[in-house]
Formats: sequence, structure tokens, C-alpha cells
Amino acid sequence: MSPDTARGSARPAGPLLALLAALPFLGILGGIFFANRMTPYVLGMPFILFWIVLWVVLSSAIMALVYRLDPANRQPADPADSADPASSAVDLAEGAS
Repeated sequence: MSPDTARGSARPAGPLLALLAALPFLGILGGIFFANRMTPYVLGMPFILFWIVLWVVLSSAIMALVYRLDPANRQPADPADSADPASSAVDLAEGAS
């Protein structure tokens, strides 16, 4: 049984997450060649500046979406899985003595 199945995930989202994570890179660096012009002015900014500002904002939204969709960030179904490693190490040390 995979860890995703144990946590109740329906399917792995690996390729989707990789595509979403690559989207800001493609938008900023790949799209700059198409947006490299002064007009039209959008919100008082030249179009290329608007393009960069737009992708900075979109990058934040996309990264938040990636965080939400990543199965590693989901709450575990079993509360015993949620114990932090520091307290587990203390428990192990106390049990050894």
C-alpha cells in the first residue's frame, strides 16, 4: 500500500503538480519574448512591466494551489502519524533509560 493510499488520496498528483510548478517559469521567462513591448499600457504600466507583475501575482497563487494539492501536505488519517519527530525522539530516549 502506498503512502498516498494510506492517507486516503484518490490518485497521485505528481505530473499535475510538476506542470503547475513549471507554469510560472514558463510564463515569466518564456512569455517575456511575446510581451516585450511598451503598448498597451495596463493599469498605467507598460505592457512588459504589467506582464512581469501579473506573473509574480500568479506565481503566488499557483504555488498556493500546488501546496494545497500536494499529498505530502494533507492531514494524516491516523493521529499517530501526526506526532512530530522531536517528541518521538524524546519518547524513544525516555523508553531507553
